[in-house]
Amino acid sequence: MKKLLLEYKPFLLFLGKFIASYLILTFIYQTYLNRYDTKNAEVDSFTQSVAEQSAAVLSWFDSKSYTMPHLSEPSVKLFYKGKYISRIIEGCNALSVIILFISFVIAFTGKFKKTILFIAFGTILIHVLNIGRIALLCVALYNLPQYEHFLHGVIFPLLIYGIVFLLWVIWVNKYSLYATEINKK
Repeated sequence: MKKLLLEYKPFLLFLGKFIASYLILTFIYQTYLNRYDTKNAEVDSFTQSVAEQSAAVLSWFDSKSYTMPHLSEPSVKLFYKGKYISRIIEGCNALSVIILFISFVIAFTGKFKKTILFIAFGTILIHVLNIGRIALLCVALYNLPQYEHFLHGVIFPLLIYGIVFLLWVIWVNKYSLYATEINKK
């Protein structure tokens, strides 16, 4: 058993760090969300901010883009060309994706400064791409409403998760301690 543990030690350390950081960050995020009363259609401030930023990007294409609180559910209505196109819910803010991204980077440890900088860069990139994703999705839904399921359920999630995957590949191959060990050989 000891030999087996030693043989799989790197994987077990990765798994332990990933699970621990994911659980800690998820607990912090859930604590933040619990401050809001979803039964009274209250939306968390970060989701509200994401909706407003998405409307700001949409306003580059059309001045009739704006947000409005949804009165019966915890979401924000997003309007494009004066038409209600989508609702922004907590799941649209990409914080869950960012938590997953950060947990993986922490699990594949790198030098402290590089880890912090990569997490900051990746978090900002994911956030900016998410705002762009929402804006593009609204334009696409306005013009092609019949493809809503395909656009929202397939194409745009592939965009975000694909970028996260590429960031992970870059992290593992260029900046993690694993990459340093590979480059020494």
